[in-house]
Amino acid sequence: MIISSAESIYDSLQLYMAGLSRKAFDFALSGWQKLNKDGKLANHDTIGIIDFSQPSTNKRLYVLDMKNHSLLFNSLVAHGKNSGKREAVSFSNKPSSYKSSPGFYVTGDTYTGSNGFSLRLNGIESGINDKALARGIVIHGANYVSDSFIAGRGYIGRSEGCPAVPLKYAKDIIAEKGDAAPIEWMHKSQRYGEKLATPDVSVADLIGDIDPIKAANLKLSFADERVIHYGIIPRSNRGIFVINELPDLQARIQVALFNILEEGDVQIRGFKLRLPLDILFIFTANPEDYTNRGSIVTPLKDRIESQILTHYPKSLENALEITEQEAEIDEEQKNKVKISDLVKRLIEQVAFEARGSEFVDKKSGVSARLTISAFENAVSAAERRAIVNNEKQTQIWINDLVGIIPSITGKIELVYEGEQEGPYQVAMNLLEKAIRSQFVQYFPNPEVLKKRVKAKTDNGKNDNPYHAITSWFDKGNNLNIFFNTTDKDKVLLLYKVDGLHALVKKHFPGANEMETALLMEFILHGLSSHSLISKKILETKIEFKDLIGSMMNLGNRNYEEEFDEEG
Repeated sequence: MIISSAESIYDSLQLYMAGLSRKAFDFALSGWQKLNKDGKLANHDTIGIIDFSQPSTNKRLYVLDMKNHSLLFNSLVAHGKNSGKREAVSFSNKPSSYKSSPGFYVTGDTYTGSNGFSLRLNGIESGINDKALARGIVIHGANYVSDSFIAGRGYIGRSEGCPAVPLKYAKDIIAEKGDAAPIEWMHKSQRYGEKLATPDVSVADLIGDIDPIKAANLKLSFADERVIHYGIIPRSNRGIFVINELPDLQARIQVALFNILEEGDVQIRGFKLRLPLDILFIFTANPEDYTNRGSIVTPLKDRIESQILTHYPKSLENALEITEQEAEIDEEQKNKVKISDLVKRLIEQVAFEARGSEFVDKKSGVSARLTISAFENAVSAAERRAIVNNEKQTQIWINDLVGIIPSITGKIELVYEGEQEGPYQVAMNLLEKAIRSQFVQYFPNPEVLKKRVKAKTDNGKNDNPYHAITSWFDKGNNLNIFFNTTDKDKVLLLYKVDGLHALVKKHFPGANEMETALLMEFILHGLSSHSLISKKILETKIEFKDLIGSMMNLGNRNYEEEFDEEG
């Protein structure tokens, strides 16, 4: 066989770009040419090169088509566990050394062993790798040869001396092409299938159907299983398959699932097909009254081994962890917007208040997505304000929580009374109740203090910690905080209110300037929620003033009218 010079092949394939050194390529090429000349190769067109001068984190296996001058495959490959950790630095030909052996190999036959479908290797260099066959050195797939393993450990897993490669390609391809077969690890995302059950889902979608085009192209009978185009379930073999909203699946489709679970077979167009699948099936279903839905057929339900009843987070701490995990906040947003623990707790409290609200449909529930969406919207509201004011950094203020109202109205379903109140009104009430509930976790409970508001201590002083603040408003003062106010101006505005700063410092002496200002604003909203001062939410601002007349019940406020007042 006449081939181009080593230099032209190396350069034409740009193997230097793939990391293969010229030295390794020249050495492999010379050996391959000699083996070809001696007639020791069954496949004259393919050469596989492992460049052990590279660390295991590099794709150091190269499979080349020398006839067509192409790089068939470039992959990760493992070395023996005793040859080194990240790099192979020690080699051996001895049995049980668990080290890799260098040198030239010729591929042998294939077989299925403990490591799955494997390809035997015959070492042809005496004293260097000629005991490979006796040592059981083979090419096989291994899930520890993967990018995710590298991400967790800093190197790929190591074998007992075999050049283990990633897993992906099917048995027949490996059998046909031998050492030229492209082998790749199958990522965990490819071992997971999911389908939302809707009335139009068919057996063909889930299991498969006869493909007449394939039958015509392959010139096969419809009775041949090779003409079947497989659905999602067979393609999820040795993985996890999830069907969401199982009761919505037609009864006949559920029976097909039952056949797979119980008998391991199914009929397609009258042909019986055996499917010895190894799959973990997971089914999900929302509460029965959530929407109009069907039911799970009894035989299938009987084959479901475990039923897990889930619930909403029972504690605020668990809810915080879920939202923190699921909310998608860009790194740029994290650098620009500071999110205090207080704000996080207020957002979570909204969901807890909604689940106990008489206006919210409890059968529909309140999804954890409410707080995730609200968290993201709160960050966006603060980020927008910072951009408008040309501020490099900011924090989420209590005023910014007006921006989470769309998250609330879009994630709750109301009962008749709630519809009469209006989604906006209900959402605002939930936010107020959240502030009210969390306020007593940070400061003295105003409801307790109301009962002794006129009480005097022995020295004649009023012991109400909010007296100085409410008195400032009683004198006719008011505070207008615009939604787009800069952080600097907002801090100055808050310091105008008598007693605010002193109260925060009394309970939170270690708070820095911005934390103190946030708590000062929180006190105003908290006192309003307890009806000690008045608050109006207008189109561009929130207005705080004294409470005129009798104490007003929080539930009687119409925020929608107040919001439209300026318009």
